[in-house]
Amino acid sequence: MEALQETLSGMMTMFQSRMSNFEAELKKSTGTTYSTDTLAEDFILFKKFVVESLSCLQQQMKSLAQGMDNLEMRGRRKMLLIHGVAEQAKEDTVQLVAEVVRCHLKLADFSTTNVGRCHRMGRQAGTSKPRPIVCKLRDVGVRDSIWFAKTKLKGTGITVSEFLTTNRHQLFMAARDKVGVNRCWTKQGHIYVLGADGSRQRLRTTEDLVKIVVGKETSTPQRTGSPLSSPSPTPAPKKARRAAAIAAAKKK
Repeated sequence: MEALQETLSGMMTMFQSRMSNFEAELKKSTGTTYSTDTLAEDFILFKKFVVESLSCLQQQMKSLAQGMDNLEMRGRRKMLLIHGVAEQAKEDTVQLVAEVVRCHLKLADFSTTNVGRCHRMGRQAGTSKPRPIVCKLRDVGVRDSIWFAKTKLKGTGITVSEFLTTNRHQLFMAARDKVGVNRCWTKQGHIYVLGADGSRQRLRTTEDLVKIVVGKETSTPQRTGSPLSSPSPTPAPKKARRAAAIAAAKKK
């Protein structure tokens, strides 16, 4: 934040200085013919300064936003989303989570005391689809035990996912759309995809996803020519000479 403030302060100082110099030159040129070349040169220098300053400011804003996103994700380190748990009237979400973990994930030692807090996300939409439960565990180890046991939920209609920040959730959904559901996943709040060469790559920004998608398209082999057409076979020279010799013998 301090670096951003220094950049803004420097931009304002430089801007005021250049504009003051420009105004002074204009006052000196009153009543005289002001050189068009000089005016063009001043404009080019000013334009360059503005573009460079805005670019620097944009980079610092991007870095600041990424830092805030990292801090927010770190605060969600002990949190998980549980989808597909049927809603009940006057339900106790803590007890529901404990039952899911003990019955489906086979973690017998889990109890309600392991839960810091949990609640349904969003408002009731009047549909049959249950709202997800966001659950914050008291210990990271317990959270990881649930996360790594989530494969046991297959076929139950219940799934577990990480509670990503808004930016990471949007990036993850875009990755699922571009590279496929089975080729992207999350771990410890980070997003990973399989590249065209089968290597695991971490996504941090939309630009990273674009590079992977472009690389996948360029690595796909392109067919040339029509698959229905095939070159006509060339007769073997020996067979051709033999056939010509037999035909000549018959004529005799």
